[in-house]
Amino acid sequence: MKETLISQDPASLYLNRELSLLSFQWRVLEEAQDASNPLLERFKFLSIVGSNLEEFFMVRVAGLKRQLEAGNRSTGKDGMTVSEQLDAIREETVRLVATANCLRNDTLLPALKESGIEILTYEDLTEKQRSKLNAYFAQSIFPVLTPLAFDAGHPFPHISNLSFNLSVLIRNAKEEQLFARIKIPDALPQLIPVETEGSDSKQSFVWIEDIITANLDVLFPGMTILDAHPFSLARDAEMSIQEWEADDLLETTEEGIRQRRFGDVVRLTVHKGMPQHILDILTSNLEIGAQDVYQIETRRPLSSLKHIYAIDRQDLKDPPLIAVVPDILNPDLHQEDIFAAIRRQDILLHHPFDSFQPVINYLHSAAEDPHVLAIKITLYRVGKNSPIVEALMEAARRGKEVAVLVELKARFDEESNVEWAKALEHEGVHVTFGLPGLKVHSKVALVVRQEGDVIRRYIHLSTGNYNAVTAHLYTDLGLLTCDEEIGADASDLFNYLTGYSAKQNFRKLLVAPIHLSEQLQSLIKREIAVQKGGGPGHLIFKMNSLVEEPMIELLYEASQAGVQVDLIVRGICCLVPGVPGVSENIRVKSVVGRFLEHSRVYYFRNGGDEEIYLGSADLMPRNLHRRVEVVFPVRDFKILRYLRDNYLEAYLTDCIKARFMQADGSYVRKLHEHTPDCMNSQRNFAEHKRS
Repeated sequence: MKETLISQDPASLYLNRELSLLSFQWRVLEEAQDASNPLLERFKFLSIVGSNLEEFFMVRVAGLKRQLEAGNRSTGKDGMTVSEQLDAIREETVRLVATANCLRNDTLLPALKESGIEILTYEDLTEKQRSKLNAYFAQSIFPVLTPLAFDAGHPFPHISNLSFNLSVLIRNAKEEQLFARIKIPDALPQLIPVETEGSDSKQSFVWIEDIITANLDVLFPGMTILDAHPFSLARDAEMSIQEWEADDLLETTEEGIRQRRFGDVVRLTVHKGMPQHILDILTSNLEIGAQDVYQIETRRPLSSLKHIYAIDRQDLKDPPLIAVVPDILNPDLHQEDIFAAIRRQDILLHHPFDSFQPVINYLHSAAEDPHVLAIKITLYRVGKNSPIVEALMEAARRGKEVAVLVELKARFDEESNVEWAKALEHEGVHVTFGLPGLKVHSKVALVVRQEGDVIRRYIHLSTGNYNAVTAHLYTDLGLLTCDEEIGADASDLFNYLTGYSAKQNFRKLLVAPIHLSEQLQSLIKREIAVQKGGGPGHLIFKMNSLVEEPMIELLYEASQAGVQVDLIVRGICCLVPGVPGVSENIRVKSVVGRFLEHSRVYYFRNGGDEEIYLGSADLMPRNLHRRVEVVFPVRDFKILRYLRDNYLEAYLTDCIKARFMQADGSYVRKLHEHTPDCMNSQRNFAEHKRS
């Protein structure tokens, strides 16, 4: 590495990954603050902040707390100890949540009322409204509730992860104060409609816990209700799966899912009005300290605002996106099957602007086509009611060879994936679970077809999951091809995943952990050499996260050599741009908009012989070294030109939804909506359909 880089304080060149992830939550919060977004969309962004924070605590904070308990006193490149990180996380989280709740209370809820939607408290209701809601409680809520006492005869109840609860303080006939917990049932509607008189256009709701609180005397007859306060908590959700044998991974994963319910509490969220004696009962029995308690101004956690977003008012939401089918796959324009279309040319799919239906059709056609001999696919997150899995089971029922690698360790999707694995096996599908110590995160679907005397392989590769729901919410890129070398690589990949293979080289695919990291580093070094040979060198990387230290150091080296480096990083970015002598040629921007940016794109100018790679891998240690990832080249010049001139250019010129990272690690939004060459990249993709 160059002397100018060595002479820098390392902590000034590497941002802490946890604080960088919290910085992303601020950018999501900015979308909730943005008055140009429809009102209910702003509630949606607030709920995303809440759910992101819940996962952050369950995974990242829990991991730091385990390190602290193990006595880890080391510092990373950012110069922070584990203890310092936890302190900084708490300070930033308190500030973030306070800002979000202020926005909710002072701006969004009043605006919601002005729009004809009012969230009432029980005290706001008329006697007639209360009477109807009390009847609703008796009929629909009361039978579901299970109050749990805590006294000498009843141990402290188990509080499940992410549950929303009421802590109730009661006095009995002996003048004894007793504690009980009631879980707010998440299977019931959380916002209960309230009938209003005199206005058909006005909608009023009350939260379910307000109705429960008003009827506590029914739950505790003969008792005096002294106090009731809501609370929620997050537990350590990281599953510990030891090295395993293939035949017991299903059982091991199922046990891990069960044990997750009992993980250590890492965050307790309570209303600021909760009395200290009730808080003491919770903290002592949950075995947490004051640093794990987060007091907020509102009774409901941010994540619950998704229920407000779900209110049926399309005029307060983004207009529906009408996804299109590329002309070459449109049956109204071409009287040919999908395999004939793929033989004619490689086909790029840009979701959600391009429909996900062609991917489903690809597998359904393979299942029904008598010439198809085999289907092989990797599944990471497929969701519930998956049409992809249904196609695979239909193929097995029709006697085709179907091999599916189901990643059981996909965090928070383990339970769904276990069920799909069982269902697939029941239909006779060959189901495997990957390699010891590695998650399989690649997105590959291989179809083997007999065409006369020729066996042809068709391949779908993607940056996103085979999930028909998230395909409408995430931006991703997929490629349909029958390239012979990619097909041969795909076959070798599945042999590596399902059998025994020590293969160390592939023809076109870059595969982690085998050689992806080395190949990407080699491509960056090639760009440095081009620049030193007269250039100009140019790298454009779009990804979710940038953490890997050797990659960051190499990008610094590229900048020092004069290579222009444009990084479009949605979330975590540990690299610092704009440092004189180190990274003044690096620009970092983050795009946060209606859809979650999920695609990974790696562009190399290569002296004019440009190359673009797409894939499932971010530049993180886990992706490059602890997962099976696939990054694939774009060889079709028309697709490459679209990705360069339309796709990447849209992100590079986005001045509306983009935030620009500064040398101090902060992000600045530069709104220039009326500048001719500035655009909202996602809106541009939605409005300009590809042929």
